[in-house]
Amino acid sequence: MILSKKEWSVLGLFTATLPLFIIAFIVQNNYEFMGYVVVTLALFGLLLYSHKYVQYPLYVLWCLLVWAILHMLGGVEFAPGEVIYTFVICPIISEPYSILKYDQVVHAYGFFVATLVMFSVLHRYLVVRFSWTAVGIVLAMAGLGLGALNEIIEFGMTITMPRTNVGGYENTALDLVFNLVGAIAAALFLRWKELKGVKLINKD
Repeated sequence: MILSKKEWSVLGLFTATLPLFIIAFIVQNNYEFMGYVVVTLALFGLLLYSHKYVQYPLYVLWCLLVWAILHMLGGVEFAPGEVIYTFVICPIISEPYSILKYDQVVHAYGFFVATLVMFSVLHRYLVVRFSWTAVGIVLAMAGLGLGALNEIIEFGMTITMPRTNVGGYENTALDLVFNLVGAIAAALFLRWKELKGVKLINKD
């Protein structure tokens, strides 16, 4: 697989930052997020393999890198037993929902990016006879599908790990809500790009 210099810069920065988080997780005995490191590596491996077929836009690759860094950063402890993912950025709604947390922001952003990835995969099959309403719904559902897969992975972590920072039912439901927010935002962003004159859908 041949990458451009700009694409190599994305991969290089990912490769440079990942060991720092691995060291932090080992020092803090955070084996849950060591598991997420494996998942993140598998995701980037899949993206690298599929890039020769899909040709993900450079901005999507950078967005994925930012998501990976934010995700790994969320697993770092800022106090004994408290990871950054649990940090309340702005106390809009109190317990049991605890809005707005770092976790929720990363979920919204992450599945904004995941929806852009799904558009990169699907866009060659989209033609002008499909309305943007239909395209937006399909893209949002695709992003939500990846979000559901993420929740299954988190469930697996709760089974295999003696101690995790995965919350209960309310946390899972809120994760899905913020996934939906991110997926809808991505569909609206793509529509905005189309209105600005960027050709996103094939003409035949």
